Amino acid sequence: MTLTETARQWVSAWQAGDARRVADLVTSFADPDTGDPVAGAELADHLDATFRRFPTWELEVEDIADAGSTAVLTWTLTAPHRASYLGIPVTGGQSAVRGVRGCDVLTSADDGLHVRRHYDRLAFAEALGHDARFLPPPTPDLEYGTSFRSGTDRATRPGAFTLTWLDVRDEEEGADVTLLSTEVVKSLRGSKGFLGAAIFEIGNRKYTLSAFDTLDSVRAVHGRPHQRAMRRFFRGGLCTGAYTSVWQLERDSLHLRCPSCAVMVSVVDGASCDCGWTPPPSPLFSRNEE
Repeated sequence: MTLTETARQWVSAWQAGDARRVADLVTSFADPDTGDPVAGAELADHLDATFRRFPTWELEVEDIADAGSTAVLTWTLTAPHRASYLGIPVTGGQSAVRGVRGCDVLTSADDGLHVRRHYDRLAFAEALGHDARFLPPPTPDLEYGTSFRSGTDRATRPGAFTLTWLDVRDEEEGADVTLLSTEVVKSLRGSKGFLGAAIFEIGNRKYTLSAFDTLDSVRAVHGRPHQRAMRRFFRGGLCTGAYTSVWQLERDSLHLRCPSCAVMVSVVDGASCDCGWTPPPSPLFSRNEE
């Protein structure tokens, strides 16, 4: 069998989503997720995880260049997305990667076939609708993370906060928790007294800070997504630990700068600057557009 024919079998195995066929064709395999080449049980685990995320790979092969002991094939990928990848959760049955380009380098050696796959993981993220963000490495004093917020148009002064965190085992569980947290916050937006939330993750810990008008509004939270998340934690084995708390506000203040005279004016006190500008009421977790 020529290397070009082997390359076609290689593509066919990926298109079928057949991890065993893929593994049987090669001695070692490497891609951006493995870093170094993997083989044996490590290769089997990697392929199982890959096909769990993307069950089939529709590889549109653009060219196969055969140079004797080495063949290079370039491809464009379409694949359904069915499990978290790069921390990106699955948000719907129609989610898919489309138009990502890459190439496989197949090298024939005395001990068998070695394959190295090249593609841009940022292109994968963008194909799934995500923008990349880069974090500095942790130091003994600092660790960095990512965050998002969900605001409301309510400019009520907050009277109570809830702070929770969940510890996750790995990236896949972290994506699952992010999806659950998003659904909980979405359900809270319709709750009486909910003012907004900020969700942030640092390392394997995911925090949610939510604001309410009163403690009674906190006690009234019984949405189905929240109940489902609680069941997953206590009965479903989700996460390795959790912290929950409710905090009552002692004081708050908000100042906005006058667009004309540049003086800082207190919003909470209802004051105006010397030129007559009065800051508009501002929701706590939303950007004030006025």
